[in-house]
Amino acid sequence: IWQGIDPAMAIRELKGAIYHVHAKDTQLNTFNISRNGVLDTKQYTEENDRSWIFRTVGYGNGEDYWRGMISAFRLAGYDKVMSIEHEDSLMTVDEGLEKAVAFLKPLLISQPKPGSISWA
Repeated sequence: IWQGIDPAMAIRELKGAIYHVHAKDTQLNTFNISRNGVLDTKQYTEENDRSWIFRTVGYGNGEDYWRGMISAFRLAGYDKVMSIEHEDSLMTVDEGLEKAVAFLKPLLISQPKPGSISWA
């Protein structure tokens, strides 16, 4: 995200080569990006001055973004575990994990992909 790469497009390109997924989010600071660029190497503790910071899932990007990525995984044939990775310096691990699970749970596609399409 913070390098400007579209994750859904990258997932599409990596079809067949995805074996494990970590769900994590990033919040971009456009003011700092215009000043420092996206490859900002400031310390992680300098949240106000960095171009980006890692955030709990749902605090960097919204539901539409995550729905698109989850659908891209399904289209790429990945239908396995999505491990939540917590690196949010603004929340405790417990709070971040709780919020990430609550955010992702209604967005995940839980049923197997249909074998046939009855309406076509």
